[in-house]
Amino acid sequence: MTAFAPDPLTLVQATPHPGVLRVAITGDLDYNTARELLTTALAALADGGLTDLHLDFDGLHFCDSSGLSALLMIHQHAVTAGTRLHLEQRPRVLERLLDVSGTYEHLTGAPAGVTQHSFTQD
Repeated sequence: MTAFAPDPLTLVQATPHPGVLRVAITGDLDYNTARELLTTALAALADGGLTDLHLDFDGLHFCDSSGLSALLMIHQHAVTAGTRLHLEQRPRVLERLLDVSGTYEHLTGAPAGVTQHSFTQD
């Protein structure tokens, strides 16, 4: 039997404009790594002055319910802070999890099946 080897989570932060934070997420977002994303996002939101938080999932390989829970908590804190949350370049695994869990529209602001593919800089 082959053991499952998770891909480590990597978070790369960039500030393309004042008040905008982009976090590129690569690897697995699961029970072992969800707290890292949550901590990073909440720290950025706590600093204040953030108008937009872009989470770029282009490199995401896997997401479980712990990852979904982290996204829901990030969304809640973003709403409280008055920050727009953008879930971008969502792979099929994340699209499916959002759809099956009934959180797609809540987290993306769009009906299921509408995908936002790329990050655009104004």
